[in-house]
Formats: sequence, C-alpha cells, structure tokens
Amino acid sequence: MNPIGVVQSCFSTRNGTPRQPLLVPLARACLVLDPTRVPAEGLEGLADYSHCWILYVFHLNTDLDKLWKEPSRSKFKAKVEAVDGHSILLSGVDLVDDTPVLDIKPYLPYSDSVEGATVPNWVKGDNKLAVRSVSFSPEFASSLSSCWVHTQKQSLYASADEFRSFIEEVLAWDIRSLSQRSRPHSVDMRSEDHGSYGDLEEDDQDERLCDLSRDSHADVIYHLLLEGIDVSYRIDEKCNVVVEKATLVCNVGDRSSRGYFMWRDKLEQKK
Repeated sequence: MNPIGVVQSCFSTRNGTPRQPLLVPLARACLVLDPTRVPAEGLEGLADYSHCWILYVFHLNTDLDKLWKEPSRSKFKAKVEAVDGHSILLSGVDLVDDTPVLDIKPYLPYSDSVEGATVPNWVKGDNKLAVRSVSFSPEFASSLSSCWVHTQKQSLYASADEFRSFIEEVLAWDIRSLSQRSRPHSVDMRSEDHGSYGDLEEDDQDERLCDLSRDSHADVIYHLLLEGIDVSYRIDEKCNVVVEKATLVCNVGDRSSRGYFMWRDKLEQKK
C-alpha cells in the first residue's frame, strides 16, 4: 500500500499522543497530500464538512517484523479546520508526526454514527486518567517565550499563549505509562517515545534505555515533546500537575509554509 499523504503533527513522539481522537481539541496537524496521487479537485467540498475520517498506518509500531508486511491500520475522526490546495488543517488529532495516510473521507453523521452504541466498562475507565489540576511554574512563561522565538514560524499555533493552552489540554490527562503511574521513576527522554494515553500494553523492555530508580512523586520529572519543544513537568500523588519549563530540543524542519500563518485567513473566515 502506498500512502497518499503524510501528517505534520504537533506530537513529535508517541508519548503524550492521545489514546483517542478529539480528547485534546487543540491538538493540530496538517495533512499534506501527494499531488501525484490526489488531484486538488479531489478535496473540493471537504471544507464544508465538520469532520473527516483518516485511514492511517501505525508507522511507529514496535513490532517491526509485521510493519508494512501486515500493516497496522486504523482510522480516526478529526475536525476539519481548513483546506488549502493539497493540505488539510485538522484538530483533535491523535496522530504522531510523519504518520503515513492511506485514505480520507468525509464524516457523515446520518450513517457513520450509531445511536445507542455501548462500550465495555474497561473503556469507560479512561475517565480515571484525568488529572486533578494543571498549573505552571513561575519560570515557565519565560522559558516558553525563549523557545517561541525559534518555533513560531513553523508552529500550528497562533501564539505562545495558545500553545500553552494546548499543553494544558494534553496534560489534563495522565499521559504516563502504566509502569510510571504504578511506580514513579525517572526516565531518559530518549525512551519517552514508548508511551501514550493509558498505554496498558507496555513491557518492561520499554524502559531498557535508562537507569531506573524508585523516586518519590515530587522528585520525578517527566517529559513531553511537542513541536520540537521539551515540556518538563511533575505530578504528585494526588494527580496535580506542575509544568516546570520548556526547552527547545530539536528542529521540526521548515514548515513555515504550512504553519499557523498560512491558515490564519481561512480560520478567521470561519469565526
């Protein structure tokens, strides 16, 4: 199967990427379609729909023997914010950066939704992952401002304040892995790519990249990588989150042509 496009997402790694779509309304991504496979007229009228289905590949699947041989495919529903040429701005996404996309189609409420649908109790348990509060340290604002100078042209967000609101939405859920929640410990940021919301299938081998130590809640610093910015935070035993600081750790590439300012006029028209 050949992808028809690729996702440029606010989530730099799997860690922090929502377990389900629309959990984080401010989570944005730009779907860039291959013009040799999808003609521009193929997207005509899509902007008139509120949501669309995205069929994609789990390209960060850790089971490499099966990857692409028997692709792990899934689809999710995202909000359509705007369409421009071969690019689609989406929100409420649960996709990591560079996710390959196989197909898209409009969401049709009269046929795609199921009235009276039920789910098992273990699915309802996701609500237990909501944290009690999210606050920011006095130093956070200045650290984010320093990062924003370098990232604002590539960012999918209008301002540092909006990006901060996005961080707050992400951390409103306990994004730590099961082992981190059951026994808090420090993790090398290189291994932070092994978790997602409520990752119930994490193996001990996921922690092999770092030297684990049993720490008290107050001593553990966790990391979240968004648009190339490392957001460090703490969470206490009562699930109160304190965001410590933001640090620029990697270059997300030149995406200024598809950043917020490309979409600003279209977004203003929707208001």
